[in-house]
Amino acid sequence: MHKILTVGFDADDTLWQNEAFFRLTQAHFVDLLSDYATPDHLSERLLAAERRNLGQYGFGIKGFVLSMIETAIEVTQGRVAATVIAEIMAAGREMLDHPIELLPHAQDAVVAAARDHQVLLITKGDLLDQERKLAQSGLGDLFHGVEIISDKTPEAYVRIFARHGGTAERALMVGNSLKSDVIPVISVGGHGVHIPHGETWALEYAEPPEADHPRYHALPDLGGLSALLSALQKGATL
Repeated sequence: MHKILTVGFDADDTLWQNEAFFRLTQAHFVDLLSDYATPDHLSERLLAAERRNLGQYGFGIKGFVLSMIETAIEVTQGRVAATVIAEIMAAGREMLDHPIELLPHAQDAVVAAARDHQVLLITKGDLLDQERKLAQSGLGDLFHGVEIISDKTPEAYVRIFARHGGTAERALMVGNSLKSDVIPVISVGGHGVHIPHGETWALEYAEPPEADHPRYHALPDLGGLSALLSALQKGATL
């Protein structure tokens, strides 16, 4: 019998809004290039560019902006106006400057988890942007550790939990992405808690584990996390 030692929290779209701003910016991008392609075609080309560029640019706003610029050049066959490029860059800066909007129960969930567990923020993306969002969120002092990584792989989670004195088998990860927050942790023996956000980036899509998987949990929002942790501590064999 092992009790959960570490609780990891994803950041974007788990603790605060993120994908909604990408959707708004993408809608503006589609409007800017409406003379050259249909909305669906532009969205498909942009998604293909993002997928192609992940290995070079990583996750985050800056990579998104570069992919939009690349797509604009492609669909216009190099004829895109400099004013359009300037608008795309301005939209990216606006995203970087957007104030943080905490999601319901975010602060209470972290505070409650920190009473009996080591709590970590585990997020991926651009270092400066993630640090900015954490500082603005007001949640920074609640975490025992912060990990900003390039990608959330099973191996990365094992290293993170070990670095903070624990093991994957005694860890639980909370997040909105099945692909990044839940499945990798379950695959190395930990618990994964899925908190669906409603707006999920296509490149983060994954099928959920079987509903009766003993280490897979789904909650409608962060408000139920404290009760789940309490139940697992009282009776789970990890």
